[in-house]
Amino acid sequence: MERKNQDNSFSDEIILPIEDSIDLHTFHPGDIPEVVEEYLYECIRLNYKEVRIIHGRGKGYQRAVVHKILAQHPQVLSFQDAPYERGGWGAAVVRLKIK
Repeated sequence: MERKNQDNSFSDEIILPIEDSIDLHTFHPGDIPEVVEEYLYECIRLNYKEVRIIHGRGKGYQRAVVHKILAQHPQVLSFQDAPYERGGWGAAVVRLKIK
């Protein structure tokens, strides 16, 4: 993922370790769509069958953005709110199509 500097030039790419869950609280809301798309791509590449995306509870903006991406993504089999002990409605559990 690349980030723009104040002068609109790109800074160095940020490399994050890919695990079976990602917490979106550390990202700027405007970056969420790109982060989720890239995260899903990498999880599919690594053959994860199920992942968890923690979007938070708040007012529901990030939840709506994440759910829209998941609903339209061709490699997503299904998604639902996480069980209570894994974040409840503040996280989504996503089942992925693996080739």
